[in-house]
Amino acid sequence: MTSDTAGKGRPTPKRKISEAKRITSSLAPVVTKDQKRAAKLVERESRSASRAAYLRGEENALPARDRGPERRFVRNYVDSRRSIGEYFLPIIFLVLILTLIPMASVQYGAIAIMYGVLLIAVVDGIFLSRKIKKIITEKFPTSSTKGLGMYAWLRSTQMRRLRTPKPQTKVGDSGD
Repeated sequence: MTSDTAGKGRPTPKRKISEAKRITSSLAPVVTKDQKRAAKLVERESRSASRAAYLRGEENALPARDRGPERRFVRNYVDSRRSIGEYFLPIIFLVLILTLIPMASVQYGAIAIMYGVLLIAVVDGIFLSRKIKKIITEKFPTSSTKGLGMYAWLRSTQMRRLRTPKPQTKVGDSGD
């Protein structure tokens, strides 16, 4: 053999070793299990704190769809009144139970109650939407009312205890 075809002077590395070198960068910090555990704990506490702030209704913790003084006003207005929509889910559960009774008159009556409540909830939502838009244009003349009516109606159809952010007014309080 001539010196032109001499070997590289070391054995070819195994594929496993070559791939490991490619995957792990020498610039990446070495993280221990304890450091990972501590980082997860800090992240969990941070998420918990931000969720609690969201539920309290703090402005900086709210998603974009809930931010702004107009949305806060709408939430407080809706939370200060009762609506048939918030009782729709329990009524549907009652209707489900009533339809299990093997009497046609009871079943038809239960279905009629369901459709009646649905119709009343939709009509209430339409009137609520119109009223909210009117109040918002008076109270916040420079802001847009786009989407606020639907926002109010959807909030009014949720059961009070399941609403997020949590209601900050009691039923009967002024919605201001």
